[in-house]
Amino acid sequence: MAGVRRAWRETVRVTRRKAPPGVRREIDAFLGIGPVQVAELELGGEPGAEADGTGAEAGGVRAGADGTGAEAGEARAGADGTGGRAVLTPGPGSPPVTAGAVFVLVRRAGVPVGTLLGQVPEGADPARVLAGLARELPRGAPSEPLPAPPAASVVVATRERADQLARALDSLLAQDHPDFEIVVVDNAPRTGETRELVERKYGERVRYVCEPVPGLAVAHNRGLAAVRNEVVAFTDDDVVADPRWLTELTAPFADDPRLGCATGLILPARLRTPAQVLLESHGGFAKGFVPRTYDPEHPPADEPLFPFTAGRFGSGASMAFRTAVLRAAGGFDPATGAGTPARGGDDLYGFVRVLAQGQRLRYTPRALVWHHHRETWRDLETQAYGYGAGLTAYLTAILVNRPALLPAFLARVPGGLAHARGLTAVRATGDGPDPGSGAGAAPGGHDSRTHPWPRRLARLQRRGMLYGPVGYLRARRTLRAALREAR
Repeated sequence: MAGVRRAWRETVRVTRRKAPPGVRREIDAFLGIGPVQVAELELGGEPGAEADGTGAEAGGVRAGADGTGAEAGEARAGADGTGGRAVLTPGPGSPPVTAGAVFVLVRRAGVPVGTLLGQVPEGADPARVLAGLARELPRGAPSEPLPAPPAASVVVATRERADQLARALDSLLAQDHPDFEIVVVDNAPRTGETRELVERKYGERVRYVCEPVPGLAVAHNRGLAAVRNEVVAFTDDDVVADPRWLTELTAPFADDPRLGCATGLILPARLRTPAQVLLESHGGFAKGFVPRTYDPEHPPADEPLFPFTAGRFGSGASMAFRTAVLRAAGGFDPATGAGTPARGGDDLYGFVRVLAQGQRLRYTPRALVWHHHRETWRDLETQAYGYGAGLTAYLTAILVNRPALLPAFLARVPGGLAHARGLTAVRATGDGPDPGSGAGAAPGGHDSRTHPWPRRLARLQRRGMLYGPVGYLRARRTLRAALREAR
């Protein structure tokens, strides 16, 4: 961790020297954000949920990062007040939990039910301290048995990140889904490192596909064309997937013939740097712990901009589509997404296109991946600008490709402007309990806002929103040139 912190501090110092006084003050406040440990706490669920004799609780507690089912530093507490026992394990790739701030995913019988931020005093048993705080979380609805999931394909687009890809593939190969394939799309590779990794380490367990044209949406479309199964799931090369991720994400398709898309829960794998903590304290990628179905035939009353606020539905690191539905929609717009001048928006485009076809979208928090957030201030600047650009780029793409949606969009413009102002407003520090008190909202506790959002990042996001339509049109021109060159 020390090496990581030195690297981003040096980057921030360079940025700070060139910044105006106001931005320097924001950077100084940013540098004061301390690291937070990441862990999971299993509370045992309903009475009668017993250990299965292997060290895992009923319901599918995450296996160890080493593939043996054990976690280094596993701690066990006594009764948690629910009739079960509490089992504390570090987050994926994290060391055993010690004194200090801890971001905790709480499970009951393996099912994610909430997050909390706890402060473990020196000399205290982390499991007992955190189990005591977790008793305050709602128990949630009883888990219902899942139908048998349909055959699924997992597409992972990547570019020159073999180390991260290997970590993601290891977690995907450990999925408990009964029938799935994995397709790696090597996007505009500069070296043969990704191909060599897949062929050497994963052999016939993972299919390798090369897409020479750069862009995340282009790579996803290449994967979509290659898959063979009823449902296609997409995730990123910087995640660690929970062993039940694919089963939980795809099982809803078996029960609902009108379900065109499903999204899942995304939590931080690490909170080591101020950038990671700041992003997660303002919601990160999490969409909460309550499952929800979005139906275009019954627009949600609390979503007046539906379906154009697609960011509320989920994110591209954890999404699945009925393969035939996504193909019928034309896949993702190749002029959107990371790696193009549009900067992003490919996942949001896919959500809206599926909903526009009359299909439902299901958010299920039981489908969990752990995401490795970006680490530096400069990363946050790039991300803030890219989010803004991707938002308006995908809206432009929707209207270019589906002009029939223009009247519905124009009717929502006044509300959309208000939403945009709220989206990019400078966020105040939350009024919740001090994390040092041992209780309170966690980073990622659904906009707990435990740290102020820098004005610099808000301004960059607004600039990105202004640029998005221009970026999309530039991306279309760039794509046409790239396709001509590829031929």
